Amino acid sequence: MQGPEAPSPPSLFARVGRVLERYRLPIQLAVDLLAWGIGLYLAMVLRFESFTPTGWNRFDLGGLLAAMAAAAAVQTVSGLALGLYLGRWRFGTLDEVSHLVASVAITAGGVALLNQLSDRLLVPSSVPLAGGLLALAFMAGARYGWRLVLERSMRPRGDGARRVLIYGAGEGGMQTITAMLRNPRSPYLPVAILDDDPAKRNLRIMGLRVIGGRSVLATAAAEHEAGTVVIAIPGASSELLRELCDEATEAHLQILVLPPITELFGGAIGVGDIRPLTDADLLGRHVIDTDVPAIAGYLTGRRVLVTGAGGSIGSELCHQLVRFAPSELVMLDRDESALHSLQLRLEGRAMLDDRHLVVADVRDADRMLQVFREHRPEVVFHAAALKHLPLLEMHPGEAVKTNVWGTEHVLHAASRTGVDRFVNISTDKAADPISVLGYSKRIAERLTAGTAGESSGTYLSVRFGNVLGSRGSVLTAFHAQIEAGGPITVTDADVTRYFMTVQEAVQLVIQAGAVGRDGEALVLDMGEPVRIADVARRLVAEAPRPVEIVYTGLRPGEKLHEVLLGADEADDRPAHPLISHVGVPPLRVDQLTTFANGVDDESTIAALRTLTTASAPPVSRSVRHPQR
Repeated sequence: MQGPEAPSPPSLFARVGRVLERYRLPIQLAVDLLAWGIGLYLAMVLRFESFTPTGWNRFDLGGLLAAMAAAAAVQTVSGLALGLYLGRWRFGTLDEVSHLVASVAITAGGVALLNQLSDRLLVPSSVPLAGGLLALAFMAGARYGWRLVLERSMRPRGDGARRVLIYGAGEGGMQTITAMLRNPRSPYLPVAILDDDPAKRNLRIMGLRVIGGRSVLATAAAEHEAGTVVIAIPGASSELLRELCDEATEAHLQILVLPPITELFGGAIGVGDIRPLTDADLLGRHVIDTDVPAIAGYLTGRRVLVTGAGGSIGSELCHQLVRFAPSELVMLDRDESALHSLQLRLEGRAMLDDRHLVVADVRDADRMLQVFREHRPEVVFHAAALKHLPLLEMHPGEAVKTNVWGTEHVLHAASRTGVDRFVNISTDKAADPISVLGYSKRIAERLTAGTAGESSGTYLSVRFGNVLGSRGSVLTAFHAQIEAGGPITVTDADVTRYFMTVQEAVQLVIQAGAVGRDGEALVLDMGEPVRIADVARRLVAEAPRPVEIVYTGLRPGEKLHEVLLGADEADDRPAHPLISHVGVPPLRVDQLTTFANGVDDESTIAALRTLTTASAPPVSRSVRHPQR
């Protein structure tokens, strides 16, 4: 049995670098004193144009030696005072160089003063200045050479590191290359830089040259034997990432990226920050400027209740709300297993022994009023809903029970118990709706606006599109289909959708709760819509085996292109650049006399469609509101 492979011996640069680093300060002082000696000697030689020993009798060798001794003494004292020989400054930085210049100036001035105060000049008056300039050049040159040796000693060994191309010659690229080349254990070895900016052509960063833009990606990879490209732009847009991903796929290159700037704790880029491309990167990343004081003002120390707390949106809401220190966080869901998972996520335990975990169904009006009377919430986030469009098209009565009546029950309980702020979570399907899901959520928006006109608190809705990572997300389905060997099913080759990560969506929901006005719907900026077929093709290209894409056609109630704003809604953003405010025509609860068990699906859908209009009249059918 073979033992573990012996590590390769350190390179010559590595061994020299270790010695220089260990004895840096005494070696540095010795080099600087030697530089003064050489500088003053050369200054004398140049002054008397005497380059051979036969010309030395033209100047006073004793005076020169005295000047050298004086320079050594002053340089030592000034260097210690300025921290040059105490390890105060990082080696080779501008701080160290600026203090080196100051030390040389002090030393040259000291030697010149001593020279003038002597009975006779030790050296000609021009020698201290000229010698100082020469000494500074030698000191700086020695430091530059020293730094090159140290940098070479810290470079990863080429036989164990992955050869990578760096895309981006800006600050991110510079930090990325520096992090790779100053870590002997780095798994990456940068071999060339790419940047589309013509002004950066031939720019060099730590010895690497910008060889061109993305058009030479495949050529550069072949020439430098690189199998990976690192996109070293922390704020890279999703559009740029998609374009580079397509070109990298054609060149058979893996893509690695840097996280958004907001995730770079401390601001500095390290090798550990480099990661594979994610779905969230390709579908849009938003830098959200959260007004923390405003949020803290309506959440900190308040009693907060979240319905649908076990769902994708609700659980992330609870996770983010905790950091604003509410006095109580009541988490309500009809799914006890979801509450078990939520408590485990938030508290690291799942004993289900806390009254703030509430098993209840928003369809039960009496139960909602009971819960609200017990906990007296001051802020409510209503996230409980049925959301799968095709199922609701087949079973519209269920959408009515949860999304319409359920919302009304929560609104009624909130109004009766004096809730201060109520945030209803809506969807982009509510903008110019054509589906049961869209109709029911639009009615929920209108009911919220109707309650706003009758209650003392602030009642508003927040509308956004598809959320990455949520249960039932199209990307989750795509990954499952690929894992099963395919095919991937896409409704239409031209269908587009808006996407946002659950963290970003919830952050804006909480922000919207702070800035929203009574009766409004706040619409979150989702970036640019994404073609689902393009996403499918990209995932198929990265799959370990061939996967077929099958187009199934749009399902009933589906739009080819979703919209965030209705045709009669203006894009007004008075409080936050990523949040639009739109008015919502109110709907009174006495107008909900249209639905009841036993009504056929066609009539239910017709009633839903009627109630989404601004002037929806009361419609009376054999329908009753559930008893309170």
